[in-house]
Amino acid sequence: MFRSREFLLAAATVMLASGHAWAQEVRLFSFEGYAEPVWVDPFEAATGCKVSVAYTGSVDEMFARMVGSDGADFDLVSIDTSIIQRYLDAGLIIPFDMSKVPNTSNLLPSFAEVDEVMSGGETYGVPIAWGSLGLIYDKEAFPDGVDSWEALWDPGNAGRVLALDDANNNVTNAAIILGLDDPFNLSDADFESVKQKLIEQKQFLISYYAGFEEGVNIWDSSEATLMFSMGEFQAVELADRGYDVVYSIPKEGGIGWLDTWALSKGVQDSDCTHKWVDHYLNGETGPTMTELNGYGNTTDESPELNYADSLVWLQPVENFDRRVQVWNEVKAAQ
Repeated sequence: MFRSREFLLAAATVMLASGHAWAQEVRLFSFEGYAEPVWVDPFEAATGCKVSVAYTGSVDEMFARMVGSDGADFDLVSIDTSIIQRYLDAGLIIPFDMSKVPNTSNLLPSFAEVDEVMSGGETYGVPIAWGSLGLIYDKEAFPDGVDSWEALWDPGNAGRVLALDDANNNVTNAAIILGLDDPFNLSDADFESVKQKLIEQKQFLISYYAGFEEGVNIWDSSEATLMFSMGEFQAVELADRGYDVVYSIPKEGGIGWLDTWALSKGVQDSDCTHKWVDHYLNGETGPTMTELNGYGNTTDESPELNYADSLVWLQPVENFDRRVQVWNEVKAAQ
């Protein structure tokens, strides 16, 4: 009996040393709506690869956790194209082996060649979803609609406004609302204008929120009727809970984003991880994601998302750390 146990332990040691762990797994770190059972279950059944997922509340939290573990805790992260360079500069992501992602042939032409995912001739992000950070409002409270972001600064709406807790997106959105020439390359004077605009808003807020679910839950438990949202998914979730809400892009415009799967430097099971990315582009997962959660996908046209021309698409910014600093100053202001 002892020799049998000794043999099993030795065999397990050999398996681990050779990189073949007993459980194949893809460890995702993503925003909500990217790992639903309807496409996770068939993937696991077809490949034998288990999918585990940790959800993030914000872009800032995701980056901090990746830095904190030096990428060791996750295999894939869902990051938008504007911050791929930030992850590259921090040494947190590595290139894909694109020979293992043949379903990229299914990408729509507008997503097949995206400069921001490339570096040194290699691919660091595979586009999977797109959408916006729009305005959600309660239809009964605003029967005539809401056509401007300035409603979130209207004293008549005090105590009914929610806003997401996110440095870059708040700075960018405020710059769009203020009509600044380039919301991704702000001058010192621009930063000061954005900061004061965001501080001015605080008196009208119920609170900031971190994450899709938290925003919806606060709406559910408060008098909220307006929200600077994290995207289409929140409007879908609120409607599912019985709220009559409208998702809109105000006249000033709104932030547009393109999310990718990016490969963490700490990837453990590269084979399963590449299979997951390929599964996302199989022509079925994307449309299902759009139907369930409202995101646009990258393999199938989404005619219901007809406001792309009103979006200001996220780009790399002049100084991400400064944007975080400004946002922290906004939150600390009285």
